[in-house]
Amino acid sequence: MTARTERPLSPHMQAYRWSLTMALSIVHRATGIALYFGTLLLAWWLIACAAGPAAYANVQAFTGSWIGRLILFGYTWALMHHLLSGVRHFVWDLGYGFKTADREWLTWAALIGGIVSTVLLWVIAFTMGVAR
Repeated sequence: MTARTERPLSPHMQAYRWSLTMALSIVHRATGIALYFGTLLLAWWLIACAAGPAAYANVQAFTGSWIGRLILFGYTWALMHHLLSGVRHFVWDLGYGFKTADREWLTWAALIGGIVSTVLLWVIAFTMGVAR
């Protein structure tokens, strides 16, 4: 009989102490997935623009409803967060930002920047009358 070889187990999520950097790395992946579904909304809107006034009115009715606005707000946040988190990953790819203080600063900047830029975009859109 062959002897059983004891191999080291790969570290599991339970072996790590959770950090904001780890959580936002997972959120970055989730927002990437959400952007795929949000892009279907964009495609629906573009197709409706080409299909005529009735189709466009249907899309506008949906996006003007509270659930439509909530989905669009979430899509905007996912886009902004994914963009800024992508910049954070790009900085890491360049070989910078690996010190604990730098890593935490970049993570907080991506988190707060995504929220602030989303709210700012929506305030500008409502101020200009685009989102009415």
